[in-house]
Parts: sequence; structure tokens; C-alpha cells
Amino acid sequence: MNITLALGGGGARGVSHIGVLRVLEREGFRIRAVAGTSMGGVIGALYAAGNTPSDLQALVEEAKGKDLFRARPLGPGLLGIHAIETWLRGVLGDVTFEDLGIPFAVTAVDLEIGEELVLRSGKVVDAVLATIALPGIFPPRLRDDHRLIDGGVVDPVPVKPARDLFKAMTVAVALSPRREDWSTHPSPSILAQLPWLNVVSRLRPAQALRIFMRSIEISGRFFTELRLEIDKPDVIIRPAVSHIGLLDEPSVSEVVSLGEIAAEKMLPQCRAQFSLVKRLGRRFRSMRTS
Repeated sequence: MNITLALGGGGARGVSHIGVLRVLEREGFRIRAVAGTSMGGVIGALYAAGNTPSDLQALVEEAKGKDLFRARPLGPGLLGIHAIETWLRGVLGDVTFEDLGIPFAVTAVDLEIGEELVLRSGKVVDAVLATIALPGIFPPRLRDDHRLIDGGVVDPVPVKPARDLFKAMTVAVALSPRREDWSTHPSPSILAQLPWLNVVSRLRPAQALRIFMRSIEISGRFFTELRLEIDKPDVIIRPAVSHIGLLDEPSVSEVVSLGEIAAEKMLPQCRAQFSLVKRLGRRFRSMRTS
């Protein structure tokens, strides 16, 4: 049962990807390729580098104690990325995409020309640092002559890049709720997770920033659903993590469990994709688009 995974972005919510990976492996699915955006890119990179789901959980537990999201910014952003970069380089070192055990890609956006870039060459750490550069929060990442930001701006769940890596049943892991659940599952404001902002919260610029970031979150949910409708993954797994803020530090084991629960719920749909009719349908679509 070969599958390819598209891991969506969502900050701390992305820890639930570990639970999804654990269940899919346990149930006999062979993960042949992974594409990730933002936190999905972090988890995907660590997994493609050979870490098991248990290894991933231990690494995230270790990172949680390092206060990674409180570094001073060295560019146009509210937070710096130095602590995250130091941690990632300590884990991944100089590993390149060619060194990875399975095909892997991350997405980023060129800030100047507004185009999505699928990064599949060079050092993995450099690509991951680009895909997590959440605009306004973390500074853009320089790569050659490009200023790159979070790939989730245009591709919140990178289904097409995942499918391009390996032609197989494609599973998308989306970290936002279904559209019909939006009214009952609002997400915490990312700015509420920056304690120093409370000092100036009554000033007009701070209030304007809150409104802007909230509008970005709303449009992000709409764009996620639009891309899923266009790219049509075979199965969509949605961990119930919308209550977790992007920069929260929740219990790692609890968030991993939410990923496991969501994956277990979708196992019948995953297995159904390997019927003869479904296999032939995917082969036909692949031939038509090649």
C-alpha cells in the first residue's frame, strides 16, 4: 500500500503530523514520498531524514524546552528565527535532499514575484527555514537572489508537489477544520501568544495588526479548502487541533494523540483506495496528465 503524504502548515498544530505518521506506518502503509509546508515541512524533513515517529516525538519534546519562538528578530518580523535555525542544524546538519531516504519537498513563496517555489535541492535545513518564514512573524529567508516566505501563503497543503514526487495514493493532512465547522472552531489569535504585545495592545497600531492577522487567518482557511478542492487528494485527514495557537506550547503527547485519532478515523477510506477500481483510476489519471 504505497502512499505519498502532503503535510499542511499550522505551527504547533503540526505536531499532530507525528501521530498520523505513526498510525499509517503501524497499519502497513508505505510512505514513499512527503511534501510539506511550514510545520509540515519541518516534520516531513525530519521523517525523510530517517527519524521514526517515536524519534520525532522525542525531538519535539526536546525542542519545546528551548523557547524557540522568543528570539530577537534580525530582519522584518516580530520574532527571530536564530534559535529555530540552531536547533534544526543540530538535528539535520548538512543533510541534502539527495541524502534523504525518500523523496521530499517543501514549498515557499518568492516574495518579489509572488510565485510558489517547490524546493527539492540543496541543504534541507535551508529549505525548511524558508517554508517556515511566516510573513510578519518571522523574517523572509534569503536564498540566492530570492526572498522566500512560508509556502502556506499560496499552498497550505502541498498536494500537487507530493503527487509529483511519487505517483501513488495521496493523503493530505490539513490542520484546519472543515468549512462547516468554522463557526464553532475559531483559532486563537497568534498575537495573543506574544506576551510583550499586551503592553501596547491598546495602541491603534497594535489593534490594526490584530485585525490584519485575523483576516489573514480567515483567508488562509478559505484558501486551504480551495486548494484541496482543486488538487483533489485521495484522502484528507483533519486532526482536531484548531484550538491550538500557532506559537503555543501544548502537551506534545496530547497533540500527537489527536493526530493518531484523526488518522485512525480515516483508515477505512485509506484502505478503500487500494481496491482494483481505485488503482486503475489513479493509473488512468497519471497517464492522462503525463
